[in-house]
Amino acid sequence: MKVALLSISKIPVLPFIGSITAGFPSPADDHLDNSIDLNLEIIKDRDATFFGRVEGDSMTGAGIEHGDLLVINKGLEPRNGKIAVCFIDGEFTVKRIKIEKDIIWLVAENQKYKPIKVTAENDFLIWGIVTNVIKYF
Repeated sequence: MKVALLSISKIPVLPFIGSITAGFPSPADDHLDNSIDLNLEIIKDRDATFFGRVEGDSMTGAGIEHGDLLVINKGLEPRNGKIAVCFIDGEFTVKRIKIEKDIIWLVAENQKYKPIKVTAENDFLIWGIVTNVIKYF
């Protein structure tokens, strides 16, 4: 699964309707609550945040699908189990990182793909941690 990186532009403040019930609606919820600034919601560190568009299906088990927009924070520390955008051998990819004693694995969330063992021979960098996914229906 490849990731095409995009630049950040200012997202406007938008109306916010509050909580949305997934069951039976409440008549009391028929009003606008406040406004919401998506910059504050999804961008915690503007200088370290980037967007990337997903290409492929290796992360569908984690809810990340072809065409989704990833919010990536380069300032977060890579930790075992996090979903990361990695640069390996000249390409960006998104995978769950599995950190063992002396080994890093890049694990897909689709059984069609085998884990990738990162070795000393790879040109490898954990580029950033995925913090949000913006989905399109």
